Amino acid sequence: MFADLSLAQLLMVAAAAFGAQIVGGIAGYGTGLLMPLILVPLIGAEAVVPVVSLAALISNPARAITFRKDIDRRKAVIVVLCALPATAVGAYWFTLLTGRGALILIGCLLIVMVPLRHLLRRLRVRLAGAGFAGASFGFGFLMGATPGTGVVLLSILMAAGLAGNQVIATDAAISALLGVVRTGIYAGFGALPWNMVFLAVLIGAMATPGTLAARWISRRFTAEFHNGIFDVAIVAGGVVLLWQAVND
Repeated sequence: MFADLSLAQLLMVAAAAFGAQIVGGIAGYGTGLLMPLILVPLIGAEAVVPVVSLAALISNPARAITFRKDIDRRKAVIVVLCALPATAVGAYWFTLLTGRGALILIGCLLIVMVPLRHLLRRLRVRLAGAGFAGASFGFGFLMGATPGTGVVLLSILMAAGLAGNQVIATDAAISALLGVVRTGIYAGFGALPWNMVFLAVLIGAMATPGTLAARWISRRFTAEFHNGIFDVAIVAGGVVLLWQAVND
């Protein structure tokens, strides 16, 4: 089978991607944080970030096109120009990691991202000018080197004054453009094996049905209930990955 996975494993990945897209559709982020929990045991930690990155090249452009009228083009251009070189450096740095190093990196990220999300929400920092540019540069490195950094970009855009569909649309446009650079570096330096391409396409293909399901589910559960379960799952997954790295 593709990526040396059985049909049952591919179906499991598709189901997990569908569920992750539902989470992303409700919370506005989270797809890149949940997929490593399923993919690491199947394809190894070092292949997870490149595969998730390629999958995002399918879902992000579709979201950007859907909400194209709400894109803040000026802020999108600023973020892309500031983040692009850092994204390239972060992506290249990731290609140098060993399997254990990738496990530790992803595990730490999953654990840290939950309190970071709450901290960013409470601080309510306002970004403009040099602060906005600097935050964009820092985000670029994180995006190149790690999965699931959408919460950071969303926080930056909201701190810059965007809200509602503007955040969703501008986030999608920025992620799509930077994703091309990131994925290109992964592929160019051999971190994205070609037998993983189908797997990435499969994950990306779940974006549309997952988003439609999220719209239906969001009307039946409170955001607090959803986010509580999401936080527990992410931290637990990070602890498991770190445990694997230590005992590998």
